[in-house]
Amino acid sequence: MNPQSASPLLRLSQATLARVRDGVAVPAYDRDATRIGIVHFGPGAFHRAHQAAYIDDLLGTDPAWAISAVSLHSAGVRDALRPQDGLYTLALPGDARADASASDGAPRLRVIGSIRELLCARDEAAAVLARLADRDVRLVTLTITEKGYCLSADGVDLQHPDIVHDLAAPEAPASAPLSAPLSTIGWLVAGLRLRRARGFEPYTVLSCDNLADNGGRLRRAVLQFARELERDRADQGLADWIESEVAFPRSMVDSITPATDDALRAQVASRLGVEDAWPIQREPYAQWVVEDDFRNGRPPLERAGVVLSNEIAGYDRAKLRLLNAPHSTLAYLGSLMRIETVADAMREPALAGFVERLMREDIVPTLQLPRGFDPDAYIDAILARFRNPAIRHLLAQIAWDGSQKIPVRLLGTIADALAAGRPLERLCLPVAGWLRFVRRQAREGVAIVDPLADTLARIGAATTGEASHDVDAFLTLDSVFGALAGDARFVDALARAHARLGDATPAAVARALAD
Repeated sequence: MNPQSASPLLRLSQATLARVRDGVAVPAYDRDATRIGIVHFGPGAFHRAHQAAYIDDLLGTDPAWAISAVSLHSAGVRDALRPQDGLYTLALPGDARADASASDGAPRLRVIGSIRELLCARDEAAAVLARLADRDVRLVTLTITEKGYCLSADGVDLQHPDIVHDLAAPEAPASAPLSAPLSTIGWLVAGLRLRRARGFEPYTVLSCDNLADNGGRLRRAVLQFARELERDRADQGLADWIESEVAFPRSMVDSITPATDDALRAQVASRLGVEDAWPIQREPYAQWVVEDDFRNGRPPLERAGVVLSNEIAGYDRAKLRLLNAPHSTLAYLGSLMRIETVADAMREPALAGFVERLMREDIVPTLQLPRGFDPDAYIDAILARFRNPAIRHLLAQIAWDGSQKIPVRLLGTIADALAAGRPLERLCLPVAGWLRFVRRQAREGVAIVDPLADTLARIGAATTGEASHDVDAFLTLDSVFGALAGDARFVDALARAHARLGDATPAAVARALAD
């Protein structure tokens, strides 16, 4: 047959689901029998790869928890998936060396059916508010990134333009909607306000973004917004009602979700036999830990492998220090060695061995771990994830925003080690690696992706390579180093680590790692 005469593939949808080829998992439940019980703000790749997949596992036994996916401003996800009835493909690339089910290196494919509705708040405000006020909706979840919350240090940022707009909405009766909010906080409060006026129970609000104390911070922001909103309005008591009736459980999520590209779209289409406008991919590993603090019912999350725990802070800290800190270590020391990806970095014996020793010997002793948490098994799983060549995780991307990441990923551990009188040598080497990385980028004229980019470029360009001089220059960054800059033990250890890196060539870094 002439290839040019071949018919184009049909689009993935409920009507074409039966055409999906063997070997691809499809929803094993009647989607028409499900009801929307969750509204999710921010249906980007991570949500669709993570929470939506967990919920998909539950709908066969509890059909009350299908998802209405709401984008605040961009219609891209809605326009791609609405013609597909919310269906999309999740690809799970495995490591062919360890996954017999993917011996040819091809990812396992699964069609996810848990998203039953897609809305864009920008031009479908009435539908979004109606869904939030729907009595069947008992849970609102969010993956909107930290900046999407419009937070201040202690609550909501009252100067943020979207918050200013939402608080200036014209006065309306409590039973009527305000003008369409721009912020997620505004939407949450608008929905709760309408439910209270109608005598409905509130929904639980669950943040699934990687923010420390995410539920607590969101609760404080919502309460502050509600108190500002109710001034001089007819619905006094809204904030008190939210404070007493609405739950904001904390959570922790983890899984690497690389971006979708045309190669993935083509690969998925060839395997599916139908076209998917927006498939996504995710590493096989996924973790979701949720504080068991819900009102008005909750999905049976534990059936899908979600850990329900009241020790979220311990899980958060373990992830931050045992996953994120090693990631940054690989990013800065690996970049100095001219390595491109995490998997490539883990093929360098000196670097891989250093990271493992750092985790087991220097980081674990600083942690207060949740009950039943096995640090050795957790480290083993992280190292296996790092080594997976099917996940192309760029060190250059992990290296972004070092001034924000270094304090929470490494300096907190260093402060705890100082308090306990523990050695600092290994812990300071990745911090010194960041200093040398900034210096190299500045001197080579490469843009530094960081909120402090201009300051870092200026410091990096003025460094000499001499340890004491360069360390002193960086320690002027009070927002990064804080009180540690005045601790002679830390300053000396950082200077020694800086000196160990020598001229920071790949060979010099390899020698430093082996010392």
